[in-house]
Amino acid sequence: MTLARRILPASAGLLVGGLVLAGCSAGTPATDDSARTVTVATNLGEVEVPVAPERVVALDNTSFETLRDWGVTPVALPKGLLPDEGFEDWLADEDILDIGMHRDPNLELVSEAEPDLIIGGYRFQDYQDDLESIAQTIDVAGSDVAADGWVESLKDQTAALGAIFEREDEAAALVEEFETVEAEAAAATGGESVFLAVVSAGQIDNGAQRIGRLLEPLDLVDVFAGEEGDVHGDSGLAPETVAQANPDWVIVLDRDAAAGEGEVTPAEQVFAEQEAFAGTTFTTEDQIVYLDPFFYTREGLQAYQQAYEQITEAFSA
Repeated sequence: MTLARRILPASAGLLVGGLVLAGCSAGTPATDDSARTVTVATNLGEVEVPVAPERVVALDNTSFETLRDWGVTPVALPKGLLPDEGFEDWLADEDILDIGMHRDPNLELVSEAEPDLIIGGYRFQDYQDDLESIAQTIDVAGSDVAADGWVESLKDQTAALGAIFEREDEAAALVEEFETVEAEAAAATGGESVFLAVVSAGQIDNGAQRIGRLLEPLDLVDVFAGEEGDVHGDSGLAPETVAQANPDWVIVLDRDAAAGEGEVTPAEQVFAEQEAFAGTTFTTEDQIVYLDPFFYTREGLQAYQQAYEQITEAFSA
């Protein structure tokens, strides 16, 4: 006997209808917890998944903070995507298998973990078919191609995880709090120009590909809108080009802090050393927002909420 529920994206309501009993008459209590399922909206369509799976492989870093806060400890994950702070227990736990990074994951270890459910997608979306051959794999990650954008998709992700892990009330509260913070950030912005920067290998580059998503609900104008951004290397954007654009504000992703190798120079120092920035509005008015150092490896609902809180505080000062 299977107890099935259906959940749509957060924007459409956390739950639709009531409980639907499959394979038993109305009023007959469900007795087999292991057979309970819930239908959730994913980036690949609606999928029926087990409720409260015991053995979870978590690959999508945008889900990590929610899982951690709900007491869901994965049996395997890519430890290289964990921030150094906030996940010390997972990093030190030898019982949690480290499947390696998304560029070359050890799928044999994923199989060895014997998961009931794999939370894939985002950096691991190219391995969907391979993962499906091991265990049921869902993609509820943040998505740039989602109908309403990345930020809205993070709310949908939270609702889906809430349904799977029987945390619907907590999920609804998280989304409600997030939307309050999001609205405050939107109200604090009023058409100002902004440069979305990424500091990688000690160089300042156009970070729009990675943090342009922040602007979705905000009233800000990207000074390099439409131009190619760069996350992992040097696209050739010169400090003089940024200075000539003279944005009112700069929002900075310090990729080096999260993923740099060896000794890295903090983003604040990299900006301070740019002579070309001396006369810019963002320098003279001290209008630079530095995102959490681990934003690059977080990127989930909590990271975006913190960023919007920073933006509200900075723009309201």
